Amino acid sequence: MSFQPDGEAEADTDVAQRVDEVIAENDVVLFMKGNRLMPQCGYSKRALQLIAQYVDEFETVDVLPALDEYRDALSDHSDWETIPQTFVDGEFVGGSDVLAELDERGELEATLTGE
Repeated sequence: MSFQPDGEAEADTDVAQRVDEVIAENDVVLFMKGNRLMPQCGYSKRALQLIAQYVDEFETVDVLPALDEYRDALSDHSDWETIPQTFVDGEFVGGSDVLAELDERGELEATLTGE
C-alpha cells in the first residue's frame, strides 16, 4: 500500500468522475495535451485537425494539469496508454494515428458523425 498525501486520492476520484461525465455528455471528445488554441504536442495537434475537418462542435479536455490521473482514468475506458484519445458516442476510437488511418480510408467522417 502506497502513502498518498491528503487530497491526492480525492483528486484521482475527481478526474475519473470528470472523464466519465465528459465521455457520457458529448458526442465527440478529444482528451489531449493542451487545448484547441494551443495544442502542446504534435499528436494532439494532428488529432485536433483531423476531427475539426469533419465536426464543428466537439469537446476537448486538457490532460496536462493531472496527466497521470487522466491516464489512469482513461485506461478504464480505452485500455490505451497514450494521449491523445478520441471517444465518439461513448466509445473509444483511438489516438491520432488511428484517426489518420480512418481518414486515409475515407472512414473518419462517418466514424465521427455517425453518418
